[in-house]
Amino acid sequence: MNFASQDKNLARAEPLRDAGDGPPRDEDPAGQDPGRDPAQAPAASDAPAASHAPAERHARHRRRYAWLGTLASVVLFVISLAVLGKLVSTVTWADLRTAFLAATPEQIGLAIALVVVSYLFLTCYDALALRQLKLKVPYRTTALASFTSYAVSFNLGFPLLTAGTVRYWIYSGQGLSPGRIAALTIVAGFTFWLGMGAVLGISLIREAEPLSHLTYTSVLFNQGLGVATLAGVLAYLAWVTVRRRSVKVRGWRLELPGLRLSLSQMLVGAGDVCAAAGVLYVLLPAGHGVSFEAFVAIYVLAAMLGIASHAPGGLGVFEATVLLALSGLPRESVLGALLLFRVCYYLVPFVVALAALGAYEIAKRARLTPREAPDDDAAESDEKS
Repeated sequence: MNFASQDKNLARAEPLRDAGDGPPRDEDPAGQDPGRDPAQAPAASDAPAASHAPAERHARHRRRYAWLGTLASVVLFVISLAVLGKLVSTVTWADLRTAFLAATPEQIGLAIALVVVSYLFLTCYDALALRQLKLKVPYRTTALASFTSYAVSFNLGFPLLTAGTVRYWIYSGQGLSPGRIAALTIVAGFTFWLGMGAVLGISLIREAEPLSHLTYTSVLFNQGLGVATLAGVLAYLAWVTVRRRSVKVRGWRLELPGLRLSLSQMLVGAGDVCAAAGVLYVLLPAGHGVSFEAFVAIYVLAAMLGIASHAPGGLGVFEATVLLALSGLPRESVLGALLLFRVCYYLVPFVVALAALGAYEIAKRARLTPREAPDDDAAESDEKS
């Protein structure tokens, strides 16, 4: 579930502006430059140069330490690869092939059905964000944009470039500006984190004792972490309930959803997380003895570490975390389930998304009227002449 890093990257993106110092091109209030109060702020030409010094120092300070986050991600990724290599060093290719092929048709069928459910929930991410931004886009377009952008970014990484390009490719045809698409992505990110937080908190509290045996942590620690996570989610819900809230991202003002829509976001995000975790859960070897609720907590922690590593789909980090948590199960069987999970949840949707994008482009070109086509040909002839 690596699409959350896309929101962090988009949050750092500069808004598009018209020539000069005017407001952004995007006139939507949800993604608009808040501007300044003329009675309180002087014009840029009248402000002394010294007034910009604190902002410039702050920007230099941020750039100076920006590499720390990248370094931490690289270190986490390298350590996880080392742990993963050590864990699978005793697994032979023959054992892995046997475990990979041990899945029954019923397991694979149920896993694919849960993949469909998870990606359907992902389309609701964009639908709720569009509702918050008061934008009307047909659901078929929303479903295509969200499904293809997530499926592509999960596999290729670099979500700002990959998912952002796919979303702009589709949503721009509906008249959405880059500012609105960026705002949509940020609101969708809140859906993801609200769902993850709710599921993780409940799972840690209810399954504290089984998780303590799996992860070698204390029951009190698991319960405390669960309570803290739920408290954070509830605090956010209370914060957006008291009055309208907004955040500023590089000069853009984005109004956050209220309580009703935030609750909908939390339910949608929780449904997506549970369905995605269910894909891997049904592929585990029979008789593993791990409850689904306890496994969901393991899955969420593994997904969060994968997001922190910035690897496409948390590759390597996710597998190492799951293998460590399920160290009591046959290692080759768990690794085979993880590989099959990658095929079902990442590879198959990626192929379908590429086919859907190709079909979308063909259909878009086919909608050109016979009158438009000769005009284009005539324009090309005039240019050549």
